[in-house]
Amino acid sequence: MPATTPLPGPAPDSGGRRLPRTLHPVAWWIWALALATAVSRTNNPLLLFLVLAVLGFVVTARRTEAPWARGFKYYLYLALTVVAIRVLFRAVFATGITPHDHFLFSLPHIPTPDWYAGIQLGGPVSLEALLSAATDGLRLACMLCCIGAANTLANPKRALRVLPGALHELGVAVTVAISVAPQLVQSVQRVARARRLRAGRNKGLKALRSIAVPVLEDALERSLHLAAAMDSRGYGRAGTATRRSRRITGALMLAGMCGLCAGAYGLLDATTPALLGFPAMAAGAVLCVAGLRLGGRRVTRTTYRPDPWRPPEWAVAGAGVLSAVMLFSNIGYNAAELNPSIYPLTWPTLPLVPTLAILLAGTAGFLAPPPAAPSRPVIPTQRTERAEAT
Repeated sequence: MPATTPLPGPAPDSGGRRLPRTLHPVAWWIWALALATAVSRTNNPLLLFLVLAVLGFVVTARRTEAPWARGFKYYLYLALTVVAIRVLFRAVFATGITPHDHFLFSLPHIPTPDWYAGIQLGGPVSLEALLSAATDGLRLACMLCCIGAANTLANPKRALRVLPGALHELGVAVTVAISVAPQLVQSVQRVARARRLRAGRNKGLKALRSIAVPVLEDALERSLHLAAAMDSRGYGRAGTATRRSRRITGALMLAGMCGLCAGAYGLLDATTPALLGFPAMAAGAVLCVAGLRLGGRRVTRTTYRPDPWRPPEWAVAGAGVLSAVMLFSNIGYNAAELNPSIYPLTWPTLPLVPTLAILLAGTAGFLAPPPAAPSRPVIPTQRTERAEAT
């Protein structure tokens, strides 16, 4: 009998190993947003660098071969740019130094009018001022990398499936916006490969024109194809919804969002009345759910092969949420260790509990199943062809 060629795809599980599959995109987003929330709690550079290391490990271990999974390094470049801009602005828009600061250099001073008092352009720059700006920029860079990690690990098109029917059109717009950066990265890589094949020797600013024009042309072509596809599928059509139902849905959503904002403000400010806390947030959540249910009745969608939510999804999402809870609980460590003082300049400490919380978020690299390898077409060999011929 002729030898049969195995079909492409993951091999069957043997020895108790987990089958390769793609994790639910919502689990990655919960994990990343929870870790970004934990980052907003600290200004300790040691913990922030640990967060970057955890993000790099998880992305390296669990990213796929999809186009959007190749853009994390560009988020790192953007993070470095954010830190550099923050330090540059702090050096230029100086606020003066104290006699106890470590003087580094001085920039030319530019006089400012009286109404611009409190901020001066140029002048002496201290080490403490630059370090303070660098740590603030590093915290923002870590939050940006958390969003980049979620964008790298989660499939944005699959995340659109789990949205309620009332948010389907808004979700499509958000999905298109999120997909812009990965598509630009893919276009730049494709143009760069084409230039190398054509022996393009221009580098730096001279190569910008030969790369930017094809990338912009490709982006415009993708936009036209996307607009045609969305129009052919009835995107933005009112459907069978009446004007009255649309107005009621909009009013419920607007009132619900106002209730959520008032509730969040009431929980953060202890001086506000008690009704602006949890009751306002609960009422806002009820109104939002009612608006989503009412708006979802006019949208009928079918889902082909819905994404399962299994124990690995619970484990990954729980690791991120538990990390944020441990950093906000202030249990087992001094809260001042999360935001070390630079005045006077001292070396920051590495608290044990926050370190364990960040490392707990890094366990997502083990808890998530390995990504499925891309299926490759089987190329028949000469032996296979002769066997099929007989």
